[in-house]
Amino acid sequence: MSGVASRLAEERAHAAGFGSNAKAVPFLNQRFEDLRAECQRSRNLFCDSTFPPTDHALGFKELGPGSYKTRGSRGSGPRLNLSSLKPSVLTLLPPAGDCWLLAAIASLTLNEFVMARVVPQDQSFGDNYAGIFHFQLWQYGEWVDVVVDDRLPVKDGELLFVHSAEKREFWTALLEKAYAKLNGSYEALSGGTTTEGFEDFTGGIAENFDLSKPPSNLFQILKKALEAGALLGCSIDITSAADSEAVTRQKLVKGHAYSLTGAVEVNYRGRMEKLVRVRNPWGQVEWTGAWSDGSSEWDHVQGNCPHANAEDGEFWMSYSEFCRHYNRIEVCTLTPDAILDNSLKHWSTSKFDGTWRRAPPGCRNNPSTFWTNPQFVIRLNEEDDDPDDGETGCSFVDMHTIGFAIYEVRDETNTDQGYCKLVVLCSSILSVSSIVYSGSISFIPPSDSETVNWGLGEFATLWKKIQRYLEIYKKNDVDGSGTMSTPEMRVAFKDAGFSLNNALYQLLVARYAEQDLTLDFDNFTGCLMRLEMMFRIFQKLDSGGSGSIELNMNQV
Repeated sequence: MSGVASRLAEERAHAAGFGSNAKAVPFLNQRFEDLRAECQRSRNLFCDSTFPPTDHALGFKELGPGSYKTRGSRGSGPRLNLSSLKPSVLTLLPPAGDCWLLAAIASLTLNEFVMARVVPQDQSFGDNYAGIFHFQLWQYGEWVDVVVDDRLPVKDGELLFVHSAEKREFWTALLEKAYAKLNGSYEALSGGTTTEGFEDFTGGIAENFDLSKPPSNLFQILKKALEAGALLGCSIDITSAADSEAVTRQKLVKGHAYSLTGAVEVNYRGRMEKLVRVRNPWGQVEWTGAWSDGSSEWDHVQGNCPHANAEDGEFWMSYSEFCRHYNRIEVCTLTPDAILDNSLKHWSTSKFDGTWRRAPPGCRNNPSTFWTNPQFVIRLNEEDDDPDDGETGCSFVDMHTIGFAIYEVRDETNTDQGYCKLVVLCSSILSVSSIVYSGSISFIPPSDSETVNWGLGEFATLWKKIQRYLEIYKKNDVDGSGTMSTPEMRVAFKDAGFSLNNALYQLLVARYAEQDLTLDFDNFTGCLMRLEMMFRIFQKLDSGGSGSIELNMNQV
């Protein structure tokens, strides 16, 4: 399939919902239903040849073949209990140490609907069991369906990595295996962040807050995020490898990823006290300071009291102490389609797909080409009604160094459709070959065997057209190299009367530019003539001016 046809097919598939959670893309083209049916017909348990239960699936260095950390490990068949997809106690055995993944998975269990999007309910060890399971994860802007077998790495009779305190609950280990497969190996999961896990499990938008310099309204941000059903994580930084998983005097674990599950204000001794609720995915080792389980502070709370006393890994602490002890908060806002609860605050989102191309136009230090960067028009229709920030206006983003430049757009026509203003019209297009730009025009058609009879008027029209194209070409060949770069090409096309969207420019560059992304006069002229003819044909067929036409196979 050609590049153009492939792109069109992909665009139509995505328009039909392909890549959404309901129509996830089969990872490595492995279709769960087909593979399970084949295993049932052959009466064989599934063994995944794309991610076999060997040493190479574990890793390449610390968990690679021959590592003392994995010596004695082997694959073992688990059991899956989908009825237990609820907040539960999770444990991570060495050598992985990936508590960030543990915290992300533990946060998933707090939202049944989001959990069901990741762990489809059409699988069990009962009916239709064939040793195959699948999970849906977010990768590169779309949902993918990852198939795994149920052979999990064990050592000394215990699962090697993530497992639940409930001995017959294996969904976390199977989910971890699917995530490892998506990333290449178990060791590839080492050293991630809870933000990564949040985004890969939800498709949401994540952001980080440094508690050494938090925004003044951070507590309100946390409350709003929780009201919107967001997933939140927090952690304490370590200064050395020896600090990893070290427990402080007040029972907080350094280098450990926690989930943040609540933020409230209570009436304490006649004043309002800000509290946050934190969850340790280990299910034990809880904060023992002020506002901890059983502390005296709870005896002086007036009105509603959110306190619950249980050794479940979840505890309260004051917001001020939380900011002193913790270093980082990670917030993942769920996409609107992942929020079913009408009591939660909803928002809207738009997604734009594209790719970075070679020969980028650069930053604002390159004013002649900077404007050719992708542009998105965003209209903010309502004022920010936040009663806590004391400001009136619309909120957007700060000028981060990743390269957002924000401008006010005057009223004008903003469309992403190509249009053309024909400057010079020609009654017919004739074959002209091998036109070489060297400061003057030369016709070199020795290979043409056909004889074409031109009228004087037709030749004069063509000649004027070529002269105009040459003027445009010289004007935009700024460096006098005899060729045009792709940014120069964009301006030249506009001077010739064509205004095209980015997708069309990319297609023209792929079709007419050389390998070094330059365009000579020969290809420039041929491209403009073809564009003019295509626009003329389109305008003739689109007699009603609708902006679209339909062609049958013969017309194509």
